[in-house]
Amino acid sequence: MSPTPPLFSLPEARTRFTKSTREALNSKNIKPLLNTFNQLPGSENEKKCTLDQAFRGVLEEEIINHSSCENVLAIISLAIGGVTEGICTASTPFVLLGDVLDCLPLDQCDTIFTFVEKNVATWKSNTFYSAGKNYLLRMCNDLLRRLSKSQNTVFCGRIQLFLARLFPLSEKSGLNLQSQFNLENVTVFNTNEQESTLGQKHTEDREEGMDVEEGEMGDDEAPTTCSIPIDYNLYRKFWSLQDYFRNPVQCYEKISWKTFLKYSEEVLAVFKSYKLDDTQASRKKMEELKTGGEHVYFAKFLTSEKLMDLQLSDSNFRRHILLQYLILFQYLKGQVKFKSSNYVLTDEQSLWIEDTTKSVYQLLSENPPDGERFSKMVEHILNTEENWNSWKNEGCPSFVKERASDTKPTRVVRKRTAPEDFLGKGPNKKILMGNEELTRLWNLCPDNMEACKSETRQEYMPTLEEFFEEAIEQADPENMVENEYKAVNNSNYGWRALRLLARRSPHFFQPTNQQFKSLPEYLENMVIKLAKELPPPSEEIKTGEDEDEEDNDALLKENESPDVRRDKPVTGEQIEVFANKLGEQWKILAPYLEMKDSEIRQIECDSEDMKMRAKQLLVAWQDQEGVHATPENLINALNKSGLSDLAESLTNDNETNS
Repeated sequence: MSPTPPLFSLPEARTRFTKSTREALNSKNIKPLLNTFNQLPGSENEKKCTLDQAFRGVLEEEIINHSSCENVLAIISLAIGGVTEGICTASTPFVLLGDVLDCLPLDQCDTIFTFVEKNVATWKSNTFYSAGKNYLLRMCNDLLRRLSKSQNTVFCGRIQLFLARLFPLSEKSGLNLQSQFNLENVTVFNTNEQESTLGQKHTEDREEGMDVEEGEMGDDEAPTTCSIPIDYNLYRKFWSLQDYFRNPVQCYEKISWKTFLKYSEEVLAVFKSYKLDDTQASRKKMEELKTGGEHVYFAKFLTSEKLMDLQLSDSNFRRHILLQYLILFQYLKGQVKFKSSNYVLTDEQSLWIEDTTKSVYQLLSENPPDGERFSKMVEHILNTEENWNSWKNEGCPSFVKERASDTKPTRVVRKRTAPEDFLGKGPNKKILMGNEELTRLWNLCPDNMEACKSETRQEYMPTLEEFFEEAIEQADPENMVENEYKAVNNSNYGWRALRLLARRSPHFFQPTNQQFKSLPEYLENMVIKLAKELPPPSEEIKTGEDEDEEDNDALLKENESPDVRRDKPVTGEQIEVFANKLGEQWKILAPYLEMKDSEIRQIECDSEDMKMRAKQLLVAWQDQEGVHATPENLINALNKSGLSDLAESLTNDNETNS
């Protein structure tokens, strides 16, 4: 007895995989893991699951021991190599990443996420994408919940950019399909006029603010005082507009629209009245950009009353507000699939939006620095946004269009212009091919490829009766047609006759001992055989005498005795029916039909099908006997061979058909 193979042991396998993982980390090589995987007994799935657990165990120890991020990333890299080598499951690297990001503080998560960003090409490969896309999406969402949008703005943006690179544009989970707004983005400001400080004198605060402004602009520049009269009324109207930018649907309500219209006209009037000078502030910002100065920005607007005068004098702040107007107007005018049917602008509203849009673009072009360039860029981006709106209205179809399987890249070929007499004239122009038959065939269908594929193409092939009708008449000695005028002597007719016989006649493949010196001689012999099987050619014009003769013939046939009917030669239909019944017993009958051994062997070589062999035997017997191949002689041969059941069946069939 052969020794039984060792069984798989989970504790032992996990211990060995853990040890091999440590060795692989020290040597920075995956070979120890590959060797252990190949040496351990058990199925592949058992070993993969055990290795997955070993990876998580080693990672857990590293996290508990407060190891550096480099050691943690080395384990994840090892898992990626294991997936590539096929020794662990494809989801293992993503599970390890999720464990790490859940356990580490945010400053170390930044380092880990840098590793995730760099390997985006790996995550998008066929090996990892389907197994890990949901893990990565869940991991990024968990990170975004932990991060502050105001304090960790850059990190949040990196996560969003990573998801945009990872998933295709048509990925449903990343699309705002129903065009919903972020209604949670509420701008908080002072709504109590009694608590406002704008109505009071705060000269000292202003002076302190101007001192800061002066320090920012430099010693060689004079301080610039704000000449915009700011009161609580302007402050309230200005920040109240943010609620309309947050939820544009309010503009379709009559009362809300009037409020929005009133507030907008006052704010835009302030922007028009107090234009910024492109001298001091913009020059300072350009110098900061040249020297690599860091640009500071905030995720939320600062709505302090003390900052209002500085904000209105800031070019970037104005650009933010004006751009919000343009985005709002685009939504109100645009065709959005999920917008309610009640949300329709009146002609007056549409006219105001059109005029205000021009005014906003004009303000943007006058706003320093590079206002003209910035205005054109914004206009171009918003025009492009219309394409995205149309794409979403169409249900976000995929941008990848597969090439049809039957289409091939066509090579551009310069075609020679055909002469008019070749193509013909008129709507039903006929293409002339230089030969009557070719011209007829070519013009049967305008598209020749479609004609070849057509299911009705078999109609082009005539029946044996139709094609050989003329040849059978010419072969009849009573018609006294000379040989040189017979159709079988025509080479074109002979070629088509051979093709038709190969498709429709069993005689074509029937072996024979006769030797034919020419094609017309062979066709003459085939025509004689067909004349015996096929019904006589129909006559188009029949006289009254002919009709009387036909009636007499029919009456005689009805009164014929069964013995007379049995003396008539067998037909092709009778051979077809009886061959199906004869089947495997054909070889028993063959010697009694005076078939030679060589002929029997030839039949066996020609076909493997027993019914086909039986049919070939009967056709060969018919060719050999000629007019003596009658049902009576066939019944006698069956009785002599001991196939009396078949003889009786043939007798009954013959009487029934009669």
